[in-house]
Amino acid sequence: MTDEDVLAQTRRWLEQAVIGLNLCPFAKSVYVKDQVRLVVSRARHLDAFLDDLDRELELLKTTPADVVDTTLLIHPTLFPDFLDFNDFLDVADDVLTEHGLEGVVQIAPFHPHFVFEGEPDGDMSHFTNRSPFATLHLIREDSLERAIASFGDTDVIYERNMEVLRQLGPEGWRRLLADGA
Repeated sequence: MTDEDVLAQTRRWLEQAVIGLNLCPFAKSVYVKDQVRLVVSRARHLDAFLDDLDRELELLKTTPADVVDTTLLIHPTLFPDFLDFNDFLDVADDVLTEHGLEGVVQIAPFHPHFVFEGEPDGDMSHFTNRSPFATLHLIREDSLERAIASFGDTDVIYERNMEVLRQLGPEGWRRLLADGA
């Protein structure tokens, strides 16, 4: 799979699911302004992926938000197992601290097999964080805080997402992200 294929599938997920289903009401405004950076990592091991993460965090640190507001660091092959990816998140959070970005940037995880602990295996709640590939979403906290402040009660987002995803169901999700959707 080429980087272009990875980016096309990720864009389709963003446009059809995240924005199209309004799973994140804050995503559309930065996406249409081309302030979402999509980066495909081809790191062959964790150390090299951490180097990619370092570069992206430094870029966010030194680039104005109106140029790059948020970054999706995507790896199509390094994390086939969700639990390994989930364990890696502790390391990624340590990298935030090393860069002095704790409280400035947060990392939201997305994975094709994402599961929330305590939720039934087949529950559609998992799909709020399911993406075509293992992805670290690097989010500027000040941008997120402004979006939340203008939105109001964010608890309704989760409740609405559960309703939308349960109505869609697994087959609807598959069709949504299929080529030509």
